[in-house]
Amino acid sequence: MENKFSLAGKVIVVTGGTGILGNSFINGIVEAGGAVGILGRNAAVAEERAAAINQNGGKAVAMVADVLDEAELQTAKTKLLDTFGRLDGLVNGAGGNMPEGVLQNEDDIFKMNIAGMKRTMEVNTWGTIIPTQVFGEAIAQTGRGSIVNISSMNSKRAITKVLGYNIGKAAVDCYNQWFAVELANRYGDAIRMNALAPGFFLTEQNRNLLTKPEGGYTPRGELVIKQTPFKRFGHPDELIGALVWLLSDASQFVTGSMICVDGGFSIFGGV
Repeated sequence: MENKFSLAGKVIVVTGGTGILGNSFINGIVEAGGAVGILGRNAAVAEERAAAINQNGGKAVAMVADVLDEAELQTAKTKLLDTFGRLDGLVNGAGGNMPEGVLQNEDDIFKMNIAGMKRTMEVNTWGTIIPTQVFGEAIAQTGRGSIVNISSMNSKRAITKVLGYNIGKAAVDCYNQWFAVELANRYGDAIRMNALAPGFFLTEQNRNLLTKPEGGYTPRGELVIKQTPFKRFGHPDELIGALVWLLSDASQFVTGSMICVDGGFSIFGGV
């Protein structure tokens, strides 16, 4: 019986592949049988992760690029195609929050760091759109494929402090639906786009916001746990199942969707 959840024979690029969530993404793809392009700005980490996968019998190539730099992305695409000869999928994992995109409680709401907010928006929104322009073209040449964007709980609800991130991810959700329709209009069911919306997972970007160095939660972390029915943060590996499903042929009639992996955060009314 055919395993439609398998990624065997597929080549997938993961932007943000040098991050914490990106590490789970690339390992999950390889475990499902896929070859992976690990794209990030940290060359040492990308090379280290690719080497580890190749030494363990998987297939990976390290690629260094800024997701806002089209020329660097084109160079990375050439390296990927020279290595594997095809591209079947893209995970737009790059993004996240930035200190300059945060409005603290004590800050004047009418004196926000506009440049910082714009930068955070750009990384999340255009850092999703530009890689899709570059790598999506290669997927179209292959003839079939799946693109997975990374949304957030911030995209649908007002999460305090992180306005730039909120707006950036809301734009990703709009793009996810709009571009999925445009892909369908041009390619039928051959190329799909969906989004994965993680709840609260500890990364280097939010660890200090949510947890204390000595252990335990910050007041903000306690609010998140209170709002999450599972009463814990997610583990990065808990994103793998939904990601592999969206990349695989098992989800071939799914497009423009947002899959929440959040411990119930998005559905809980707080009562």
